[in-house]
Amino acid sequence: MAHVINHSHSHAHDAHGHDHAHDDSTKTTLGFWIYLMSDCLIFATLFATFGVLANATAGGPGAKQLFELPYVLGETLLLLASSVTFGMAMLNLHANRRAQVVTWLAITFAFGAGFVGMEINEFAKLVADGAGPGTSAYLSAYFTLVGTHGLHVTAGLLWIAIMMHQTAKFGLTGMVRRRLACLSLFWHFLDLVWICVFTFVYLRGVL
Repeated sequence: MAHVINHSHSHAHDAHGHDHAHDDSTKTTLGFWIYLMSDCLIFATLFATFGVLANATAGGPGAKQLFELPYVLGETLLLLASSVTFGMAMLNLHANRRAQVVTWLAITFAFGAGFVGMEINEFAKLVADGAGPGTSAYLSAYFTLVGTHGLHVTAGLLWIAIMMHQTAKFGLTGMVRRRLACLSLFWHFLDLVWICVFTFVYLRGVL
C-alpha cells in the first residue's frame, strides 16, 4: 500500500515538474515575443525618422552618390545565407544531432561576422570620404538606422557563440532548446529588418 502511495506521489511530482517546465517554456517564449515587439517599435521609429529625413542632405551627397548596390547586395546575401544555415541548425536540433547543431551555428556565425565586417568597412569608407553622421540629417538618420541593426547582429553573434558553447557542454537540454528557439526568432527577425533596410534605404535611394 505504501509502495502504491509513494508511486502515485512520485508520479504527481513528475507531472507537476513537467507542468512547471512547460510554464517556464511558455513564459520564456511569451517574454521574448514581447521583447521582439518592443524592438519592432524601435526600428519602426528609426525607419519613420529616416523616411522624414530622406531628402535632408544639406546639399551633400545622397544615396546615389554614396552607396554601391552590388556591395550592399553582397551583404544582403550573406545575411540571407545565415538565416538558411540557422534553419539547418534548428532542423538538426529537432533531430537531436548535437554535433551538427554546433556545426551549423558555427557556419551561421561566420556568415553573420562577414556581414558585420562588410558593414563596418562601408561605414569606415563613408566617414573617410567625408560622409559621416555629422554631415547631414540624412546621413545621421542612415547611420543610426543601419548602425542599430548592425549592433543587433553583433549581439546575435555573441549569443550564437554562447549557444555553441552551451550546446557542446550541456547537450540538447530543455533549457538549450528554449534558448535556441528564442535566438532563432531573433536572427530571422534581424533578417526581415535588413530586407526592409535594403529595400527602403539602398534600393529606393539608388534607383
